[in-house]
Amino acid sequence: MANKRDYYEILGVSKNASADEIKKAYRKVAMKFHPDRNPGDKAAEESFKEASEAYEVLSDADKKARYDQFGHQAFAPGGGGFGGGFGGGFHDASDIFEQVFGGGFNINDLFGGGGGGRRRESGPARGSDLRYDLDVDFEEAALGSHRKLTLPISSTCEHCSGTGAEPGSSKSTCPTCRGRGQVTTGGGFIQFSQTCPTCRGAGETISNPCKECKGAGSVKERKTIKLRIPAGVESGSRQRLPGKGEAGTRGGPAGDLFVVFHVRDHEFFKRNDLDIYCEVPVPFHIAMLGGEIQVPTIHGNVKLKIPAGTESGKIFRLRGQGVVDSAHGHGRGDHNVMVKIEVPTHLSSKEKKMLKEACEVLDDSHFTETNRIRRVAEAFYERKRKLEEE
Repeated sequence: MANKRDYYEILGVSKNASADEIKKAYRKVAMKFHPDRNPGDKAAEESFKEASEAYEVLSDADKKARYDQFGHQAFAPGGGGFGGGFGGGFHDASDIFEQVFGGGFNINDLFGGGGGGRRRESGPARGSDLRYDLDVDFEEAALGSHRKLTLPISSTCEHCSGTGAEPGSSKSTCPTCRGRGQVTTGGGFIQFSQTCPTCRGAGETISNPCKECKGAGSVKERKTIKLRIPAGVESGSRQRLPGKGEAGTRGGPAGDLFVVFHVRDHEFFKRNDLDIYCEVPVPFHIAMLGGEIQVPTIHGNVKLKIPAGTESGKIFRLRGQGVVDSAHGHGRGDHNVMVKIEVPTHLSSKEKKMLKEACEVLDDSHFTETNRIRRVAEAFYERKRKLEEE
C-alpha cells in the first residue's frame, strides 16, 4: 500500500473535484495510456490500469468517502474497505473504460480498428426492469395485505423457446456485421461503433421467423402476479420482485419488477413513521370529573382512562398500538391520542335548566386557565394605563 500513488494525483484532480470532473479526467488519462494506442508498452499498460483503478474508487461515493478517510488502507484486508482488485461489477480495467465511454464503443475500433483485441460478440441480454405504481389504502399499508396484479409483460415465447426462429429452422450469421452485432462508422483516428441496422444487435438473422412471436423471441401477455404488501410500507416505498420484469433476449434472464407504493390518507388515523395519531372527542363531564373512554386504534378499540380535569389538546400515548416494524421483524410504534373536549348539543329546555343548576356551584376559582389569562390581561392594561399617563 505504501508504494501506491494517490488516486487524485493519478487522475490529476483535486479532492474537491466533482463527479463530472473526475470522469473527464479519467477519459483523458485512459485515452492517453490505453494499450491499443500503446502496443507493447508495459509502462503505458500499467498507467492505464492505475487510472482505471483510481476512477473505480473515486467515481463511487461510498468508496471515495472511505478512501478520503483511510487512504489505500481502506481497501486492504481488514481495513474496513472493499478488498483488492476491481469491484463494483467490473471485470478489469477495460470494462471500466467501456462503461465510461458507453456501450456503443468497441475498444479496438475506437483506436483505429484492426489489431488482435477483444471483439464484442452479441449474446444473451437481460430483460428490462419494470415499474408499477400501486395505490393502497391506509389500512393495507399499516397492517399488510395481499394483492393480485395483472400486468401486460413480455414473456419468453414458448413456441420457439425464445430463439425467434420457427422450430426446425436455424439462425445464420448476419452478413452486415458478421456476427458482431455492431458496425463501425466514421473515419480517421477515432471510429465509432453502433448497433447493426440489419440484425439490430443480435449478430444473427432469421430466415424463417417464429409464427407466434414474429422473430422477437418473446410475446406480450397479461400475467397475474401475487404480491404480499408488508406491514409498514409508506408512500414511496419500493418492493422488488426478481424475474418478474420483461423477458430477456437471446436466452437472457428476465428483468425485475419494482412496485412503488402510494398510500391513501385516512380520515381519522394519521401516521408518522411507525406511530399513529388521532384526535378523540371526550364528553365535557368525563374531562371534568374523570372517567374511561374507548379509543379506536388500527388494532382494535382500547380503553383509556381520562383523569379529572383533563384539558383539550392533552396527548395520551398508548404504547405498542402503532404500526408493526416489519422491516426489522420486531417492535411496534405507539398510538398517540389528542383529547378534544366535546360539549353537548340539542339540549331540551329541561336539560338546559338542570345543567344550569348543576353549574351554579362553580365559580372563577374552578377555572385555572381562565384566571391566568385574566391576570395577564390585567397586567397588560395596567402598563397601558401608565404609558398613557406619561
